[in-house]
Amino acid sequence: MAQACVLCHRSEADPDACGPIVDNQGICAHYFCLLFATDIHSEGSQLEEPMRFLPACIRYAVEQAAERDCFVCGESGATITCQVTGCDRRFHLPCAVEGECITHYVPPHSSYCWEHRPHQQEEVAPENTTCLICLDPVEGRTTYGTMVCPVCKHAWFHRACIQRQAICAGIYCLQCPLCRNKNVFLTEMLFMGIRIPALAAAPVPVLRC
Repeated sequence: MAQACVLCHRSEADPDACGPIVDNQGICAHYFCLLFATDIHSEGSQLEEPMRFLPACIRYAVEQAAERDCFVCGESGATITCQVTGCDRRFHLPCAVEGECITHYVPPHSSYCWEHRPHQQEEVAPENTTCLICLDPVEGRTTYGTMVCPVCKHAWFHRACIQRQAICAGIYCLQCPLCRNKNVFLTEMLFMGIRIPALAAAPVPVLRC
């Protein structure tokens, strides 16, 4: 049986969103659950390999979250807090999409609930518009699940579809499926919480004290 993450309590979660489960002295956690956890701070930076998370720090975060419920699933142990001051909504990383939360996969790894998350500029989709990736219909306007290229404003796609494409393409190849803009498109997708990995495979992060 797969070991569950001590932060989100899932043994099976989307590896594209949560990253691999890594083990440190018997403490197992998803790499991105660690990065987004409010009460955990790493030693070093992402430019250094490996980033280090002290076991004591992880245990403290687990203890702090024990009585804090996820506003999405209602279960305890939510370690991610909305970045906006005064907002006390907390959630598990695997619950982010269901709760329409946004997490920025670039430093400083900010997280936002559905109310305070970034939004794309309001755009209305032409009638019978389909996703350029899966060819299924999209909603009639920009929403959490329906996105548009900020440059040409003609390329519409589902969040899940552009996320899958981003994982496959990587940061050096991802571009608008229609106008082929890269720089502005990449910036917008990162801002909207799309994870865009480096093209080259990176070593699996290791937790150690």
